[in-house]
Formats: sequence, structure tokens, C-alpha cells
Amino acid sequence: MIALILRDMRRAYASGGATLIVAFFLLVAILFPFAVGPDQKLLMRIGGGVIWAAALLAALLPVERLVAPDLDSGTLDQFAVRGASMAAVAAAKIVAHWLAFAPPLMAATIAAAGLLDLSGETLLTVEIGLVLGTPALAALAVATGALVAGLRGAGAIAGLVMLPLAIPLLIFGAGAIEGGGVGGLKLLAATSLLIVAGAPFVAAAAIRAGME
Repeated sequence: MIALILRDMRRAYASGGATLIVAFFLLVAILFPFAVGPDQKLLMRIGGGVIWAAALLAALLPVERLVAPDLDSGTLDQFAVRGASMAAVAAAKIVAHWLAFAPPLMAATIAAAGLLDLSGETLLTVEIGLVLGTPALAALAVATGALVAGLRGAGAIAGLVMLPLAIPLLIFGAGAIEGGGVGGLKLLAATSLLIVAGAPFVAAAAIRAGME
């Protein structure tokens, strides 16, 4: 499983997927002030929510490349033949996806906070929220990738599947910034834990169905 994690991470960085995620995230942060205007108070009030929405959309970008290539190449069949648990394989892919996109994303959040004129206290809350919530985004991305693998228009379908499931993360993540404080972060952590615990089994079931 460690070899699988390292391989998926190398593939993410070699293909430019991690760079694309960060570039997309920063592009949203750059364009948003142009859309709402230079009102400093408004940007400070909605900036945290903008970062969370951008992080959610950025995590969705590589969904088609998380499971489908291994399913098409027969790699997952080889794991099954060797008796590997598909849930363990899915969990390894979740870890790899998180390591590939979350640390660069959280580093880019510092630049985004400057663009959105967020205070240091708000930035700290956002970063803590991302630490708690990005594992769930990675888990949803892998589970969604397994569900849509092999389908035509998988990218569009992936958005329809993943975005509604990620709404609680967005609500609790942004809510913690708006005034939920520790309570909001606790709700975010509980939701994230629930998603991370269940996603490998959903992905495993979808992978097994795709191999039949």
C-alpha cells in the first residue's frame, strides 16, 4: 500500500495535476475580488467561504485520473488477484490524493488570504478547517472517481455526484469562520471523519462493480 501511495503521488506531480489544482485555486482567489469589487469589509466577510468553495472545486479537478486509469490498465485486477482488499486500495488512493493536493493547497491559502484581505486570525481558522476538511474532500474525490470510472462524460457526472455530498463540509468550514468557532470546527471534524471512514468502502464496491 505504501508503494501504491508513492506511485500515485509521483503520478500526480509528474502529470502536473497538483500544480493545476493550486493554479485553479489561486485563479479563483484572484478573480473573485474583481467580481465583487474592492470593498475590504465585504471581502473579509466572505473571503473564508470563497477559499472553501475554491478548495472544493480544486479537489474535484483530478477525479477522472484517480481510479479510471488503474481500472482500464488492469492494475486493480492484479491487486484483486493477489488478494488485496479493494477498500485498502481505495484508502491508499485517498491518502495519496490528500498528500498530493492538500499541503500545496494550504500553502497557497496564505497567498489567497492576502488577495482577499483576510486577517491573521481568520487565516488561522481557515487553515485549521482545511486540515480537518481536506481529508474528506480527498475521500469524496476517490469515491466519486470510482463511481464514474468508465462512464462517458465522467467529469461532468463527477461534479453532480461529489458537489452535493460536499455541501456539509462547505457549510461547517465556512460556518466556523463566520462565528461557529470551536463548535463549527468540531462539526467539521465529525463530518470529515464520517466521510473518510465510509468512502473507502463505497469506492471498493464501485471498483468491484467496474471489474465485473
